[in-house]
Amino acid sequence: MGPKIMDSKAQLIENIAGEPDVIDIQRIMELIPHRYPFLLVDKIIDVVGNESCTGIKCVSVSEPFFQGHFPGQPIMPGVLIIEAMAQTAGALVCNSLPPALAERGVYFMTIDNARFRRPVVPGDTLCLHVKKVRQRGKVWKFASTAMVDGRLTAEATYTAMIVED
Repeated sequence: MGPKIMDSKAQLIENIAGEPDVIDIQRIMELIPHRYPFLLVDKIIDVVGNESCTGIKCVSVSEPFFQGHFPGQPIMPGVLIIEAMAQTAGALVCNSLPPALAERGVYFMTIDNARFRRPVVPGDTLCLHVKKVRQRGKVWKFASTAMVDGRLTAEATYTAMIVED
């Protein structure tokens, strides 16, 4: 039993240390300027270069927007779901850029085909699947879906541009 524990501990340490496909909250805050209460992604997993990733947002009843949207029946605003998708994409873009370029901002240009399928409520874990559609110079286009428990809650296509702050 001893060697198995040692092997799994060593494997766990190796997995944690060499996990390039995960961006934790500290790194997210290095990559994008958003902060509480407007930082809407807690972790990014399944990172594939600058091509795709999945942002994770743990939706809590203590989120400030639930005080007014809607009292007695809290629902995460759709525009904030889109913003969470965009923050995930922005972090993916900045994570893939050289450090000198990563310090620039990423701003929306367009939001297309936004659709909201079901409400997101406190206690949900929002999985924001982001996939690059195209990149030309400083302009990036993404397609995203938001899922809760494997069910589609929202989807959108959007374009953003890297700009100097």
